[in-house]
Amino acid sequence: MVLFIFLFLTGTNYSTLQAQAYVAPTLPLIPDKTFNVRDYGAVGDSVKDNTNSVQAAINAAVTAGGGKVVIPSGVYLCGPIQFGNNLNLRIEAGAVLRMLPINKYPGGTIDGLNFISGTNLHDIVLSGKGLIDGQGSPWWPFAKTKGVKRPRMIAFRDCDRVLIEGLKMINSPMFHITVGGKSTNVTVRDVIIRAPSSTDLVNPSHNTDACDVTATKVLIQRCDVSVGDDDFTCGGGTSDVLITDCTYGNGHGVSIGSPTRGGVKNFTVENCTFTNTECGIRIKSDRDRGGVLENLTYRNLTMKNVGMPILIYATYMAKERQYRDLQKITPEIAETFPSAPVTPLTPVYRNISFSNITATAEKGHRAGLVMGLPESAVSNILFQNVNIIADNPFGIFFANDVKLLNCQIVTKEGTNKLSLTNAKVSIDGKKVN
Repeated sequence: MVLFIFLFLTGTNYSTLQAQAYVAPTLPLIPDKTFNVRDYGAVGDSVKDNTNSVQAAINAAVTAGGGKVVIPSGVYLCGPIQFGNNLNLRIEAGAVLRMLPINKYPGGTIDGLNFISGTNLHDIVLSGKGLIDGQGSPWWPFAKTKGVKRPRMIAFRDCDRVLIEGLKMINSPMFHITVGGKSTNVTVRDVIIRAPSSTDLVNPSHNTDACDVTATKVLIQRCDVSVGDDDFTCGGGTSDVLITDCTYGNGHGVSIGSPTRGGVKNFTVENCTFTNTECGIRIKSDRDRGGVLENLTYRNLTMKNVGMPILIYATYMAKERQYRDLQKITPEIAETFPSAPVTPLTPVYRNISFSNITATAEKGHRAGLVMGLPESAVSNILFQNVNIIADNPFGIFFANDVKLLNCQIVTKEGTNKLSLTNAKVSIDGKKVN
């Protein structure tokens, strides 16, 4: 009865709480065997191409049933390598695994091969206190060049029991970490990832996402990230995710989407900080790529000088300029957004909660935006103990059952003065017209 009363007063749906019970991913098991890359001809002099030596050590470990491949202190130039089962590639403190420069990299700008990759693997680990250096700067100007394929630093697909921990990664040509397909049991913890902001005036990095994980049973923990694109993102087919105790700097924030076909559910972000990020929380999709996004929880977050603390929208691919300027879109403009028939790819956003969040928005920016579609309103959104200071109001367009409880959203318009259209909103139990 006590639980029922609590849920009634807070507006929380009991089935939502049940659905979000989190089970941590299973960690890999690696045989106790060691293979030192120097024993296979590797030289850490920052000159020799060590691709064949590192791959030979990996192949030897796989042939032996698995083990730990060690990269000791030194700077090791290397090209693309293929991972194997039951394998821990350990980059020790003082060691740098450096991608070959663009003019020597296999595939070049036509078909740049992913650096560390594997498909249909199990029990795989990347660990250590060393550094992976992507030497990505010469690749970044090709971000919008048609026909160019830039390599990803780490790319695993359809893998089970994946662990990436302890490493520092810098300046990937494109994404730093990607785990996708039908992967499961993925843990990324205690990693540092750095690349310049995409708006850097001297050397902008484009599409340098830090951590893209589309999988089931995911833990992202104690990571320190500042990059040129999404600090984290996932696509459809993702569930049972916990992102906790992470520090985020430059980048597009913690995102979901834009492709969400297959849905995202049971997704929690807690105890994280955001400083100078373009967004804090961002959920994005569109009519040609949607799925059901439900049971999403964001709690105990601190944001400082972010472009937009909370952004949820289903119009990611809108072509008309007035719908793309999310900082300036008004209720009058949103009202003119055309409706469309509901299809299996229509985005559905529901059962989303934000609690214990403190944020300040960048000067001249809005407190947040929730924008569904005329034919598919966002539904059952709870803001509880959310305190935001921004110049411009929080917009809520095409949304139902949005509740604000004990919130202080302070803008030039006043406190809790929202910008609304086609929205059913209540503040502390009172309906807002």
